[in-house]
Amino acid sequence: MSKIGIIKKVRKPSKRMMIIIAIIIIAIAAIVAGLYIFEGDEKVNYRILGETEIPQQIANQVIPEYRALERALACVVDDKIYVIASRGEKPTSGYEIDIDKMTVTEEDGLKTLMVYTVFRDPQPGTALTQVLTYPLQVAETDLTSLPDQIELKVQYEE
Repeated sequence: MSKIGIIKKVRKPSKRMMIIIAIIIIAIAAIVAGLYIFEGDEKVNYRILGETEIPQQIANQVIPEYRALERALACVVDDKIYVIASRGEKPTSGYEIDIDKMTVTEEDGLKTLMVYTVFRDPQPGTALTQVLTYPLQVAETDLTSLPDQIELKVQYEE
């Protein structure tokens, strides 16, 4: 046989193979896009403090100043970073707040702490004490520095 007669026949890929290749390419693109979208979301570890565990500086200075506001804020006491999430002033008992999770994102060099909370209101018809209340939670975090911004994300639970 001559060298000219040894040409291999190149076949076109079947439709089934083309579909499989397209699915693989779409899956890889989705994974890369997901990584890009969620890049920088770093979960923050924290521990909710009981009333007796809250540092005196926070209890005496920070809470009285900010308890009437619905917000999240952070402060440093003894080289530990604490996050306070508050619901503001409420007319009766029965209002609650729980910190659900915290994440840190970084965009354009700015670190943002996202504080996700769950708000619970009293059930209609429930007998409540008519007294001003200031629902809040204090958490000790594993953060090593204060974020540039803090955002309170609220979910209402019935």
